[in-house]
Amino acid sequence: MELYAGMDLHARNTYVGIMDSNYTRIFKKRVANDLGLIVNTLEPFREDLRGIVVESTYNWYWLVDGLMDAGHGCVHLANPSAIKQYEGLKYTDDRHDAFFLAHLLALGILPEGYIYPKEERPVRDLLRKRSFLVKQRTEHIHSLQSMIERHTAQRLNGNEVKKLYLPDLERIFEEHYVVLSARANNATITFLTEQIQQIEKAVKEKVKLKESFKLLLTVPGIGEILALTIMLEVGDIHRFPTVGDFASYARSVPTDRLSNGKSKGKGNRKNGNRYLGWALVEACHFARRFYPKFRSYYQRKAATTNPFVATKAICNKLARICYYVMRDQVRFREEALFC
Repeated sequence: MELYAGMDLHARNTYVGIMDSNYTRIFKKRVANDLGLIVNTLEPFREDLRGIVVESTYNWYWLVDGLMDAGHGCVHLANPSAIKQYEGLKYTDDRHDAFFLAHLLALGILPEGYIYPKEERPVRDLLRKRSFLVKQRTEHIHSLQSMIERHTAQRLNGNEVKKLYLPDLERIFEEHYVVLSARANNATITFLTEQIQQIEKAVKEKVKLKESFKLLLTVPGIGEILALTIMLEVGDIHRFPTVGDFASYARSVPTDRLSNGKSKGKGNRKNGNRYLGWALVEACHFARRFYPKFRSYYQRKAATTNPFVATKAICNKLARICYYVMRDQVRFREEALFC
């Protein structure tokens, strides 16, 4: 008998539903989020289980890794954004969701998420933490820039703000409480900069660019950290059948829904990898700043649309460039892009 298990994972418990190849529901149970309990729950069905599907939520690491370590080699990760249940259903609950996942798996039509290799996941997540800290630092830099301009009419760029020290702040501001506010921003910027540098050092010591990704350094705007980010977020480039799939995953394609030339709303703009999307936006800023042809393209596009659309257009070009560079193992050639 062939069995298929669906698991609706939550913060504190998991609902387990098991059905056979005739779609008959033979087992259902809500289990606390304890790996031992879940493994023991599945144990009587181990020999007949042909697949286990876990819903991809924020906390799937421990369950998927634990099931694999327990000897279940047929674990699948469901992609919830690609799963659409029948909209006419009047009632659904955890039981329905668990069996629905099992049903999709049994039919062979389950939209699956990528189970990133466990060994490389901590370093990838560390670089994601760096991205989070960089965004926080940028917010404090903008806050201090705004404060300086508001009180003194001076406009400093980001690098100048990062080089300010306490004596500089006391010279710029006269009011005691304004100095205290500026010191809070300045201290946070200094602290975050130190943490970012520590993360970069640790990542560079632990991970080196693989041969298949070193050619990313030939792409305009991409340095070592961005290349590492792209490498760790992409994993196996061959999991993307086409360049369009990769560009969509990198969030560099439009989400408009059109019918007869009229807008019918937007698609899921959050579908894809936001960290990969962030890396391409950063690369875009560097490319248009230091590479004349990218700068001219950006200016032409911004003049006919707006800066946001122009930025996303360059991101799309960079995504397509990176895909072919990684897949075909070729260097970037500017003449091929702007011929």
